[in-house]
Amino acid sequence: MLAVILASGGMDSCVTTAIAARECELAMLHVSYGQRTEKREEKAFNEIADFYQVTRRMVTSIAHLSLIGGSSLTDPKIEVSPANLESKDIPTSYVPFRNAHLLSIATSWGEVLGARRIYIGAVAEDSSGYPDCRPEYYDAFNRLIEVGTRPETRIEIITPVIKLRKSEIARLGVEIGAPLHLSWSCYRNEEVACGACDSCALRLRGFREAGLRDPIPYQIEI
Repeated sequence: MLAVILASGGMDSCVTTAIAARECELAMLHVSYGQRTEKREEKAFNEIADFYQVTRRMVTSIAHLSLIGGSSLTDPKIEVSPANLESKDIPTSYVPFRNAHLLSIATSWGEVLGARRIYIGAVAEDSSGYPDCRPEYYDAFNRLIEVGTRPETRIEIITPVIKLRKSEIARLGVEIGAPLHLSWSCYRNEEVACGACDSCALRLRGFREAGLRDPIPYQIEI
């Protein structure tokens, strides 16, 4: 079975890729959107794709999201907020409706390839509260694919880590041999992960709660 893997190069998509590799033939898709660390994320994507010897891969851009703005990841005038893991508010790093753009590209490519699945490493419970990481979002998008593609197209979005905490994702990644040392999660830096942004803090807490050591270096560890 052929599957399109939406892979940012981060921890969750790395583990999702490892899961998909056990079940499907992979076509890997990376979409930049004008984010601060796009070069480093693309490097992580290609190294993970190389690890799994994926020859069918696509790297593309929806840089218009940086023109739209509204996110600290795409607008340099908005500061990337320091981590606050107790906050219930949607953080400044939320990119408005980003995942719909990513899934649309994956669906278009998947329909051409004859893929049966799209894998995405969305996480609901432990993911900063992004509205486009909830299970009902992907249920709705699966219905959209059903009504918006050819009658013979059968593509389903798979979210294998959506109900897991970061600690469970870290533990699972180690268990199945995901190349977490190649992944990149930092929202601020492209050389050494800052350790202080929301994404770094969530990742570090996940490894710590799992009783594991994160294999990438950080400037600080909070």
